[in-house]
Amino acid sequence: MRMAHVGVLLDRKAAERRWQYGLNSFEYYMEEVLRHAGVPFERLEHIELLPERSYDIVIAALAPNDAAAASLLWSYAEQGGTVIACAGLNAMAARLGAVPHRSSGPGYASFVDWRAIPVRYSQAAPWKTEPGNPNLIQETGMLMKDHPAGAAQGPARQTFRIGKGLLERWAIDICGTIVELQQGTGPVLDDGEPAPDGTAAVNEGILKADDRIAMDWEHDRLLTETGSPYFAYPYADYWRDLFIGHLLQSVLSLELTLPVVGCWPDGIERVAMISHDSDLNQDIHAESALEQLGECGIRSTWCMIEPGYSPGIYDLVKAAGHELAFHYNALDEQNGRWAEDEFERQLDWLKQAANLPAVTSNKNHYTRFEGWGELFEWCEKGGVQSDQTRGPSKKGNVGFIFGTCRPYFPIAWAGENNRMYDVLEIGFLTQDLDLTTQWSDSSVINPFLDEVARMNGVAHFLFHQVHIHNSASVRAALRRVVEEARSRGFTFWTGEQINRWERSRRNISLDMAADGTVIVSGEAPEGAVIWIPVPDGYEPSEDEELADQYGVSCRKESASGRVKQA
Repeated sequence: MRMAHVGVLLDRKAAERRWQYGLNSFEYYMEEVLRHAGVPFERLEHIELLPERSYDIVIAALAPNDAAAASLLWSYAEQGGTVIACAGLNAMAARLGAVPHRSSGPGYASFVDWRAIPVRYSQAAPWKTEPGNPNLIQETGMLMKDHPAGAAQGPARQTFRIGKGLLERWAIDICGTIVELQQGTGPVLDDGEPAPDGTAAVNEGILKADDRIAMDWEHDRLLTETGSPYFAYPYADYWRDLFIGHLLQSVLSLELTLPVVGCWPDGIERVAMISHDSDLNQDIHAESALEQLGECGIRSTWCMIEPGYSPGIYDLVKAAGHELAFHYNALDEQNGRWAEDEFERQLDWLKQAANLPAVTSNKNHYTRFEGWGELFEWCEKGGVQSDQTRGPSKKGNVGFIFGTCRPYFPIAWAGENNRMYDVLEIGFLTQDLDLTTQWSDSSVINPFLDEVARMNGVAHFLFHQVHIHNSASVRAALRRVVEEARSRGFTFWTGEQINRWERSRRNISLDMAADGTVIVSGEAPEGAVIWIPVPDGYEPSEDEELADQYGVSCRKESASGRVKQA
């Protein structure tokens, strides 16, 4: 088996035409989906060059919707290529005996062979075909209108035969869905809609990250055994895995393979993170937190807000191996401002106060947030490589409110040509458990940890130092988080460690030599592994380890040097 040559079509002319009118091309997020999985690929910016390339699979992320583009993709498939698309390509429908339906959403997609959980999407554009269509090979999944038990809207994915090749067409705008789930339905310009049950009054007059969410209050939350509501489903992660899994299966069906990079280092099954916000800034609060963390044997991320602690506290925090991070305050009631110069001023204060040459992480006070990408721009300019602002501010919206538990890089709005921000987002799940009835109780710990474990994400919990000091119940909740996480094989990392690992693992490049070995190039971090998909019936040798990755059986290998391919 040789490695598949994958091309990602992001036609520049099609994108520029949209940007001319202020429209987004979130299809560019396909590259982030692939990079997170460590999938080798090549960008194709001009569809006219397709005949000159030797791709085994083309992911038609953004293609012109015209006859010329349809003809080029048709010819490519006819000669044996596989085209994978996420919505779009309506210009090809008539020739395949299909009729495009108007784009609609949000809704839910069900897959009988995938966890039996309907997966929320933002937009879908299904094709209708008549029974007996000779071009149609297979239909997978079903779209439901509005809610998980809504009216059927057509198949989630269709497979069409074109000559010697295939068109694998998802009806769902997967990239747009992931972006809306992770970054919101649009810029934060005003208050969001509160939860109907009164548990999340996000419309309190403070602009925050959770004022624009793509989740549904009724269909996307569950209750714990104590009646505590939480967003239960990291849908964005589901879509990533569904797409990558289908891509790998398509590769194997061509009798090829496509290695991917493991999420975490060898020996680390999954990662948890504890962060704190200094808020009232009393030294005694910090001392109590240091004592508690020492008892638990973990290192954490300390987000510092002005005026901060006494200088000696910073030395103690550093000596204990914790990360000192930024807690930008733009809360108007506390004389904060949402402005770049104020962000810079506060960041400079922290560097001087804590004697830090650089600051890796930030989390905004009260999850204050405005607009779309301004915060990420400010982080980039200030050398802040990671942000943790995207999390819940109320009892009723804890959990996977932004559809993910994985570190990811966000995408810009159309005004910046939908570029990727160089800021790693590590959202959090909840804060200060068992504090008061205004916040969630510790019954959410186990469902959060169990779901994060399934998704290979980060279980990020926030505990304020002041509440660790003042509340025995909060201290007990923190201990329980640590105990339950460790019992599930979690390793505790700081935000800086997660950021460093995620960036370094993305430096790995995979290729395949003529003699059938996978070549790993780039500065692979210590412990990095790659997973090589193998066909059904593959018999491993005694020293080989097989495991399921994205629903596909894969062989595990170290990411150092040359790795023998399956």
